[in-house]
Amino acid sequence: MTQTLTSLEQRDDFIGRHIGSNDAEIAEMLSAAGAKSVDDLIAQTVPAAIRLSAPLPIADAVPEHVALGELKAIASKNVIKRSLIGMGYYDTLTPAVILRNVMENPGWYTAYTPYQAEIAQGRLEALLNWQQMVIDLTGLELANASLLDEATAAAEAMTMARRMSKSKSNKFFVDAACFPQTIDVVKTRAEYFGYELVIAEAAELANHDTFGVLLQYPNVRGEVSDLSALIAGAKAKGAAVAVATDLMALVLLKSPGEMGADIAFGSGQRFGVPMGFGGPHAAFFATHESNARSMAGRIIGVSKDVRGKTALRMALQTREQHIRREKANSNICTSQVLLANMAGMYAVYHGPAGLKAIAGRINRLASIFAAGLQKAGFKLASGQFFDSFNVATGTQTEGIVQAAMVSGYNLRQVSPSVLGVSFDETTSRADVLTLLNLFADAGRMANVCELTRAFDDSDIDALDAQVAASSIPAELARSSAILTHPVFNSHHTEHEMLRYLKKLQNKDLALDHSMISLGSCTMKLNATSEMIPVTWPEFGRMHPFAPHNQTLGYLEMIEGLADYLRAVTGFPAICMQPNSGAQGEYAGLVAIRRYHASRGESHRDVCLIPKSAHGTNPATAQMCGLEVVVVNCDDSGNVEVSDLKVKIEQYKDRLSALMITYPSTHGVFEEAVKEICALTHAAGGQVYMDGANLNAQVGLTSPATIGADVSHMNLHKTFCIPHGGGGPGMGPIGLAAHLEPFMADHVVTPTGAEGRAQAGQGAVSAAPFGSASILPISWMYIRMMGGAGLKRATEIAILNANYIATQLKDHYPVLYTGSQGRVAHECILDIRPIKAATGVSEVDIAKRLMDYGFHAPTMSFPVPGTIMVEPTESESKAELDRFIAAMTSIREEIRRIERGELTAENNPLKNAPHTQGDVISNEWDRPYSRDEAVFPLAYVAENKFWPSVNRIDDVYGDRNLFCACVPMEEYES
Repeated sequence: MTQTLTSLEQRDDFIGRHIGSNDAEIAEMLSAAGAKSVDDLIAQTVPAAIRLSAPLPIADAVPEHVALGELKAIASKNVIKRSLIGMGYYDTLTPAVILRNVMENPGWYTAYTPYQAEIAQGRLEALLNWQQMVIDLTGLELANASLLDEATAAAEAMTMARRMSKSKSNKFFVDAACFPQTIDVVKTRAEYFGYELVIAEAAELANHDTFGVLLQYPNVRGEVSDLSALIAGAKAKGAAVAVATDLMALVLLKSPGEMGADIAFGSGQRFGVPMGFGGPHAAFFATHESNARSMAGRIIGVSKDVRGKTALRMALQTREQHIRREKANSNICTSQVLLANMAGMYAVYHGPAGLKAIAGRINRLASIFAAGLQKAGFKLASGQFFDSFNVATGTQTEGIVQAAMVSGYNLRQVSPSVLGVSFDETTSRADVLTLLNLFADAGRMANVCELTRAFDDSDIDALDAQVAASSIPAELARSSAILTHPVFNSHHTEHEMLRYLKKLQNKDLALDHSMISLGSCTMKLNATSEMIPVTWPEFGRMHPFAPHNQTLGYLEMIEGLADYLRAVTGFPAICMQPNSGAQGEYAGLVAIRRYHASRGESHRDVCLIPKSAHGTNPATAQMCGLEVVVVNCDDSGNVEVSDLKVKIEQYKDRLSALMITYPSTHGVFEEAVKEICALTHAAGGQVYMDGANLNAQVGLTSPATIGADVSHMNLHKTFCIPHGGGGPGMGPIGLAAHLEPFMADHVVTPTGAEGRAQAGQGAVSAAPFGSASILPISWMYIRMMGGAGLKRATEIAILNANYIATQLKDHYPVLYTGSQGRVAHECILDIRPIKAATGVSEVDIAKRLMDYGFHAPTMSFPVPGTIMVEPTESESKAELDRFIAAMTSIREEIRRIERGELTAENNPLKNAPHTQGDVISNEWDRPYSRDEAVFPLAYVAENKFWPSVNRIDDVYGDRNLFCACVPMEEYES
């Protein structure tokens, strides 16, 4: 009877939708791979010593509609109030055309980081728009493609200031009027770089010699003031000056660049991106062109393709972590591309006139409210502000806060006698009237109100006339033009905007077109049912510092997801704060460093990192003040235990941690992993496991079982949060019990009052729960898969990788395998022998794959001259077979070069990718046909993806660095 009911309910229906192949196809792949069953394959792949003996303690799967209903019930426990809290988070209106066609569109949210620029011209153009917008508003010359959040951007500004400054001082000055969460993150980051922080009012800056300065404009009190003299004085002493600022305010305010700042940064959230309980939000970051190589994050630059056509690409990639390792500017890997694109499109849609209208209206309503408060007898802390100010309320503060809540508003309680108020795009005339009466009522009760009657609508008109002069002083009013490029002045009707977005989308290859087989990136299904809750207002409109009793739904969902992750990792503690995998790495190593310090062992400052570890690991270790020592790997790709023992013995008194990726980035389950962990522990070190490859562990083993002490989890890989063209991501960490007291906490508690849950611990991200609004995606995935479904997903991911390895090994050598000839969930194909014989490189194969309708696998990482393939469990056998056919066909094209039928210089690979321009050209001087160029296999013609540009000249782009919008006619030429 139980089986019948289960069948009738179809409780595991989603599992079959997430996993691409059915039972018959799985059997075919097993046969081709030479395995009797899935269990047989797993026994040959995953060492018996680390396999779990019990199923995951996660409830059975439920159908999509049931999971959505459960999560909706949880979300309904959130109480959404009109937020006047501010502090870097503001309610906003997402234009519907952007909501539907970017945020909710898989053509935008399932794309990968634009390393393959020829098939990413759409999102690259969108990011260039973002950069131009930031350049215009900040008054600086160069902007990056976004960072993780405002607080971590501040930390990046501090370290960049150190690289820029010629001062010998070790001090960094922080304006005490910066947002508290920004100061908190900067404190954490400064500790492990060994910087001394000076936190004081900006007026005290002249009393200090520093290598860098951080100011806020407008500041946490809402005040705006001319920073020119402070900046000039600091720079005269050799300091580099960074200004945290607000894009909406800069529409009306004099820019930081005009005041002399070296760096400007902040959050793009209020440009149409929901608050989402803290994220994801794109941070902007701008500086002078001379500082390009010192800046963290990705930069989009303009180059040309081989036909001379304008083309975009990621510039200066040699600064990146996988290349420079511990010498990189930062460990940042994930940015916030999807959110940067949304914010940039907000500016495109509204244009300069529209933004000025929005910003002007915000400032006008704030000014009317301020004038009304003063008429009612209240005192303001400052008369110069954009949208926020503090007001002295005497003994009535708590009463006003409670009355405001009853009326549907959240205010910011600054102190027992002071309230803060921040207005935003959603504030209305009616809101101002309601709020004035709330304050006036309290004022009358305290006998400080001059009025004998309530405010009415006519009072608003009178106040409006009274504040004809702006609260922004003339010397701070923006006089420079903004957003003059045609792209910001052409798409203000929905028709035009829709067509522009579609035009850009058509230039990009994403998961909605074909498999993206990137190793170590896990580009799996991002199911629509998982995505739907992200845009529910119950999740989207929540301020991260809203009162605790208004956020119960969020807290329940987050704790439920944490329980799932405890089951998956085996760790008792989960920290949800890190908002990327790189932040997770950092948070994990910070916990280890704090743990050692608590035991009087702060001298432990060496981090052992095998060559097979993930590429961001060395940069992360360096950021935590650790010396990186590399451990060799053997010819099979495993950590060389003998070398590990030598290094442990050499550094045993200083050993802090071992960072290991498992399965390794070489694509194998190392059988000595438990011994490796035990050796590290015996020497007093801790084991950090990089969670990049957790998709090969879930349900089969776990970091805790293997012996790790802390591990991050890429929710944008294993747990289905989409990559968004290069972000968002989430990287929560799991910790063993002894490390739990040392995980990140937050200076701002959920009630909005400042304070700490754990004294002495600091934050690593701006919001307490990082990018909380995308956590429902992973909650939904796990709820719809259940414990058994998660294990099945892992098994099929391993099967798919072994199927591809088996089918391609006669064409491309598989570089590393386990002791029984198996790969994990990814495999490395060695291109070096081909390159030596023909000159065809992994880059040529990557570009030729575009002609077959596929995004390239990972190139030259972790081994130069190779490609790394990860098919994931979501791809069907039919899609795997198309990829295998493409790779086999490409190998035959290479053999034609080997046989002398094609020259090494003029062949389909060296000329790839081929565009429509190639096909319709009057000239065709190539020794292969046009059909061979663009329709190399029959399936390609059925669903042809056309690269919009030919191969891009990377060298030209870096030698002629230009990272702003080019004239529109160049895009079209």
